[in-house]
Amino acid sequence: MSDKKWELKWMAWEITSKCNLKCVHCRSSSGIHSSVGRFTLEKSKEFIDNLVDFANPVIVLTGGEPLMREDIFDIAKYGTDKGLRMAMATNGSLVTDEVCEKMLASGIRICSLSLDGSTPAIHDDFRQQEGSFQAVMDAAALFHKHGIKFIINSSFAKRNQDDIMATYKLAKSLNPTAWYMFLIVPTGRGEDLLDELISKEDYEEILNWHYEMERGETELLVRPTCAPQYYRVWNERSKADGLDKDRRSLTFSTGGGKGCIAGQTIALVNSNGDVLPCSYFPVNGGNVFDTPLKEIWETSELFKDMRNFREYEGKCGPCKHLGVCGGCRARSYAVTGNYMAEEPFCDYIPENYKG
Repeated sequence: MSDKKWELKWMAWEITSKCNLKCVHCRSSSGIHSSVGRFTLEKSKEFIDNLVDFANPVIVLTGGEPLMREDIFDIAKYGTDKGLRMAMATNGSLVTDEVCEKMLASGIRICSLSLDGSTPAIHDDFRQQEGSFQAVMDAAALFHKHGIKFIINSSFAKRNQDDIMATYKLAKSLNPTAWYMFLIVPTGRGEDLLDELISKEDYEEILNWHYEMERGETELLVRPTCAPQYYRVWNERSKADGLDKDRRSLTFSTGGGKGCIAGQTIALVNSNGDVLPCSYFPVNGGNVFDTPLKEIWETSELFKDMRNFREYEGKCGPCKHLGVCGGCRARSYAVTGNYMAEEPFCDYIPENYKG
């Protein structure tokens, strides 16, 4: 592995496991009876104090549903006062005028909403709660009213993959800052969706659709998430389409420019203090109540593995697109039990692969 400095730039912080929904793909299997976790207000402040000693990442307060914590804005304000860029991921159902005012006062810079279908029937089926679709529509309107920036995340499996284009169009009509298309990773409650994972062939078709859509999109940032192969598709097609080098470089950087960055520039700290390479990776490198986050980030074998690209197995290791893709380590683990195994939903065969 090179001596490259691995900087923690983005951290999801599961501030509670409790949630008022029971979504079919939930990575943490959250529900109304789930625990808040180990982060009391004082422990949260201590964690932030330790964090800012070595990193300055964007912090996304997530769950569960973070708005189920009464002290959530105290935590957000403390992070803001420490110089951190605070954000929040919410399902939208608890967003009110008062909540929006508290978000602004606590320094939360941006929120994310989840929209998993273009109709109440499709979205509510995914979220397992009637009325959750309308809650997203209402929350988006409230965010606009109060001047709060927001992005929209949309997750897809076989049950709603035919609705991707319609969901994108609806999301765009809500005037978010960005729309992120997630292709689900079967972890947590999502393990029950193994039979609903989008096929390799459809996966490739969807990524090519996204490329075409992105080429014509001028009004908002769009990015596939948990779909690292997209950057292989984008790299190949943009060259074939004759995009000049400067334009390709600009588009690549603003679009993310790298596939799987789990444990490289991002991490998740769950409600019990476990540190995971990403939100969908059910293996941890340590616990912040036992070991400082800095030590886990810099020395744990798990995080070292995430950065040891040439040790990726199967067709991923020798692939010429390894530097921009890397495959989804969480999906490899979910399907094979080995997070270093090749990406199981990639249809590409490297020229030099002899497997």
